[in-house]
Amino acid sequence: MPESPVSRRSFLAAAGIAGAAQVADAQSIEPPAVVQTPYPVSTVRAEGDPIRIVTMHDLEPDEIARIKAAAPHVEVAVCGNNAEFFKHLGEAEVLIGEPDAQILRAAPKLKWVQVSGAGMEWMDAELRNSPVVVSNCARTFAPGITETGMGLLLCLTRGITKYYMPQFYKHEMKPVGTPRSADHIELAGRTMGIVGMGGIGSALARRAHYGFEMRVVATDAKPLPRPEYVAELHEPGWFPEMAKQVDVLVAAAPNTARTEGMFNEQIFRSMRRGAYFLALSRGKLYDDMALVRVLRDGHLAGAGLDVFPVEPPPSDHPIFELSNVAMTAHTSGWGLERQTRLIDLYAENVRRYFIGEPLLNVVDKQRGY
Repeated sequence: MPESPVSRRSFLAAAGIAGAAQVADAQSIEPPAVVQTPYPVSTVRAEGDPIRIVTMHDLEPDEIARIKAAAPHVEVAVCGNNAEFFKHLGEAEVLIGEPDAQILRAAPKLKWVQVSGAGMEWMDAELRNSPVVVSNCARTFAPGITETGMGLLLCLTRGITKYYMPQFYKHEMKPVGTPRSADHIELAGRTMGIVGMGGIGSALARRAHYGFEMRVVATDAKPLPRPEYVAELHEPGWFPEMAKQVDVLVAAAPNTARTEGMFNEQIFRSMRRGAYFLALSRGKLYDDMALVRVLRDGHLAGAGLDVFPVEPPPSDHPIFELSNVAMTAHTSGWGLERQTRLIDLYAENVRRYFIGEPLLNVVDKQRGY
């Protein structure tokens, strides 16, 4: 197959277009708005010159085959140790992983990094200021994460965590409350407030509105069009006001200098008494000890946590003493389907790289997501 007259490296000229529509379609999620960022165009390489990809991730043989089949002359070096990895870095044009400064210096031909996760808080100044284009796996994990998020919320609102799981462990089954009591809460008609309308936030909003008849309001730092399943979408400055009026407040934003610690005791105390908190993106967005205090004194009715500021939390952490908490171990994005989508994304980006199309999920390295 002859190479396009436009170099596959010319994706750099339009790499800021995060062509998220295809990923979004596959997940039934509306794509976010995209912005084009100019990059210098590289020269066309000789026909037959391979795309050399290196990684230390443990890819299965069939996954490697799918990536190699995405374009002609693709070589994938899966390295089992640092010596082998650094040996291949010298010729690598593409890296699957999360490089630090040492790795960047050992890879003079590196043009593109495909990150294996969604979060970018690990990125150092050397990568941020380099000409290397970075793409991540945003939206790839959203289906599983949002299913878990709704599951955690239902465990809290329907009394499963607080009342019925303890009975189960004692081989008991007794009804709690009465048909008229507030021990079991319905979600329909209640308001969910979401901070961050990326992959997780937009998928959760859609599930909450269409699946559970909730009213959804949200904030996001980007100027996104408001989806039809979101009643209000505002800039981040509206966050304190939003927190006051919701029944469920969700942390779905990336971890950046601006978002770290934003869910603090002042925010929790401003929420309606009896409201719920969900943490689905990054643990460092919230103050865990402040959360313990508002859960302990009953100001908040419960919290569903897939992420924690320090993972795993120490065994003597007071969060484990609370009956109004449902937790998973930062595993909400795991699953067979997730891995299929992950490799599909890698392969699609390799295809785009070869023919010079914009990559999916290009990271704004200065914003950090």
